[in-house]
Amino acid sequence: MVLPEESEFMDTILWGCIADDFMNAADAASFFEMGGLKTVLYDGIPKAETVPDSDIQAVVIALDLETAGKDKAVEEALSAFDFLSRINVKQYYYKFSLAFGSVFNVNVGPVSDALMDAVGETKTIICPANRFEDSAVERGKLYLDGVLSGINQPYSSLRNGEIAEIINLQSNLPCINVDLEEMLEDDDEVWNRLNAFEQQEGRYYIIPDCVDENDADRIVELFGSLRFLAGSSSIIKALVKKSPKKKIRIKNYSTSNGKAVIISGSCSDKTVAQCEKYISDGGKAFKIDAIRLLYEKVTIGDLWNFVSGNEDDTVLIYSSESADNVKYNQRHGAEEISRSLESSMSELVDILINNGYTRIIITGSKTVQSIIKEKLGYHSFFIGKSVSPGVPVITPVEKQDIRFVLKSSDYGDYDFFSKAIKVTEKKQ
Repeated sequence: MVLPEESEFMDTILWGCIADDFMNAADAASFFEMGGLKTVLYDGIPKAETVPDSDIQAVVIALDLETAGKDKAVEEALSAFDFLSRINVKQYYYKFSLAFGSVFNVNVGPVSDALMDAVGETKTIICPANRFEDSAVERGKLYLDGVLSGINQPYSSLRNGEIAEIINLQSNLPCINVDLEEMLEDDDEVWNRLNAFEQQEGRYYIIPDCVDENDADRIVELFGSLRFLAGSSSIIKALVKKSPKKKIRIKNYSTSNGKAVIISGSCSDKTVAQCEKYISDGGKAFKIDAIRLLYEKVTIGDLWNFVSGNEDDTVLIYSSESADNVKYNQRHGAEEISRSLESSMSELVDILINNGYTRIIITGSKTVQSIIKEKLGYHSFFIGKSVSPGVPVITPVEKQDIRFVLKSSDYGDYDFFSKAIKVTEKKQ
């Protein structure tokens, strides 16, 4: 397909978003869609000839920036920017994980530096506060579940919660805090101070306080006109509320007539509790014994037989375990067990799709990647309704009869699985 003239996109694509992994991309995409923007998500940088539909209003690109080396992360982010600039997005957003304070993720600063320079801005916000994940920024410090970030996190570099401190470890650009009291001032007063700072320091980062949704709205009032912003889904939600929207008819990318199944590979405490809730409410389930699977005493055939034997019900196939049980099982080799589980679940989903299952709920970031990207090879998705904040129904552009719900870690209420089944079910 040939890339159209730039003028065809001038009034359609409002936002181009770069996310540091697939689940963060899905999170971001869900908020663009909830705000009424037709959204497409690309897993990886699209090919040069890729053309979004003419009525697309938000484009989200999922990259692997958390685990990449600094130079590679910057290169990938700039390649994604090049694609977005060619389709004439009006503003750019960088959605990064709350784990940006981890010693294992030091790329938020370098990527933000590079994107700010590419867009041509001299400043932007860095705001990881996300009320949907119980995180907040107050007086320039990040709080997770009411506790300073880094206090209970052994791999965090953010011991005292200071966001500027972690950015200064990653970037040479200075930071300035804008606290809640300052945000109550008139716009001119806030900007007089910031402009004076820029005159003295040059390019810089703004770290605004954000405790609740009203603060996110105020941040957008002050900084939403910047062409590049970085932060959380709370800011995306506030930005979209202010974005001009064209009324378009968006196809149903949420429901399907097909059968549903749940595949759970996440071992987070929330996901384990969600599995227990589904079973206690009467849901049928097959728990994969990871050790028996590794030694082929449980096979993919056993999993398929259980699903097909209960085809009138939505069943749960899960390997979710408590942390203690995971650690105990890893005596047999953590990598070997992980590969065995991911391979088996991937094969099972392939069989399910070939047998009329079109509503597939999957948990676990690694499980999702193994199934969606590596096994099925899907790379672009339309975004449907959200089952819970940050977890949308997604439809592969390559196979539009399928509805996936992909969840990682602690997203969703305890009855998440029941909600996902209901949201994806097409009413007769």
